[in-house]
Amino acid sequence: MTKPSEFSRLPAVARLLADATVSSLIETHGRALVTAAVRDTLAQAREAVRAGAPVPDQATLIEKLGAGVAARTRPKLRAVFNLTGTVLHTNLGRAALPEEAVEALVTAACNPCALEYDLDSGGRGDRDDIVNELVCELTGAEAATVVNNNAAAVFLLLNTLAPRKEVVVSRGELIEIGGAFRVPDIMQRAGAKLVEVGTTNRTHLKDFKEAITPRTALLMKVHASNYAIHGFTHAVPESELAALAHAHGLPFVVDLGSGTLAALERWGLPHEPTPRENILAGADLVTFSGDKLLGGPQAGLLVGRQDLIARIKKNPLKRALRVGKLTLAALEAVLRLYRDPDRLAERLTTLCQLTRPEAQIRAACARLLPAVQAALAPLPVTVEIVPLKSQIGSGSLPVDRLPSAGFAIRSVGKKSGILNRIEAALRALPRPVIGRIDDGALLLDLRCLAPGEEAEFADQLQAFAC
Repeated sequence: MTKPSEFSRLPAVARLLADATVSSLIETHGRALVTAAVRDTLAQAREAVRAGAPVPDQATLIEKLGAGVAARTRPKLRAVFNLTGTVLHTNLGRAALPEEAVEALVTAACNPCALEYDLDSGGRGDRDDIVNELVCELTGAEAATVVNNNAAAVFLLLNTLAPRKEVVVSRGELIEIGGAFRVPDIMQRAGAKLVEVGTTNRTHLKDFKEAITPRTALLMKVHASNYAIHGFTHAVPESELAALAHAHGLPFVVDLGSGTLAALERWGLPHEPTPRENILAGADLVTFSGDKLLGGPQAGLLVGRQDLIARIKKNPLKRALRVGKLTLAALEAVLRLYRDPDRLAERLTTLCQLTRPEAQIRAACARLLPAVQAALAPLPVTVEIVPLKSQIGSGSLPVDRLPSAGFAIRSVGKKSGILNRIEAALRALPRPVIGRIDDGALLLDLRCLAPGEEAEFADQLQAFAC
């Protein structure tokens, strides 16, 4: 049994708070937080002594206290190195913003802004006007509005145009997006009744025509941006669906999901349908994301006919789903970049990452290989530069791959769990490094490691401990 005298050798709370090092922590983080951390540290020490551990000295306690305070004050939303090989990684925040968007965001954050104030008239304004002109210019739409994300855009559209009515969609387009959110579920919550037509791999125009009834509210096409079906397939072109819908006095809407405003094939990337293409094909409304291929902040954009956008904006849910000044500031800055397509690949971070040449990535690997090898030298592993295939995004062109390069870390012999330990140690670095384990190797794809980040990445490897 632990003797009471052993507990008495632990310093009192007041004594630890009077220590010079602890006083410095109080100066930085505040007395309340540090005092709570002192009590937690002493409680943990008592439990350890009760379990048979020796009584720690004051220096050891203060060291643990410092670690505890650091853990308590570390931000939860931390920057990481995305070396997964997926450029638009949902779990890592998707698109990284370009400098112009960051500057606009900071300006909006630090100052009052004309968010809903018309500077010309001096009266109340509409926050959508901040980006409406730009969006219409870039998409060819008559009007636009912005909400929190694309799922919200689809929900708001359906809740406005199809409550208690039928929406006709091809069975092969009833997709599930991240987090197990499914298009049919969104429709149901929006108050619309789903009418599936066709089969998983083939749907024809007659399937849509036969499904139209007096209760039909609209025809809808959902772009399968997160999966692909190959082989014996058929989908109805947008122009034919638009003509059919208009012949019956119905709107035709398209959910693009991951949207881009540029022809990606210009830079050697796979084609992705744009809002402008769908508007030209006859779509009355198009929805798409702001933080995927567009390369901006999280947002959902609705573009199309002015009368339909006006109806959507009058829905009370629009206020619940609207975005704030920070999102609009960043979005406006990104949209402005699209006015200069000749320099877009240099200025838009997402496009820069997607178009980065394999040779450039391999050169970065060569520069950083010594630092990685030195950090892992004590461990029974090998490190080599290997060719890799980057993924554009799990929700954006998921099938297509980009030639890339990175490090493959493999264990020597039968060292069970060594790669998992290394992967965990990399996540524990000051700026966590996120890779992926695949086919018996820990892979670090350098596509998303900017040249200006190489020094930080190499320097922090000195703190690597496994």
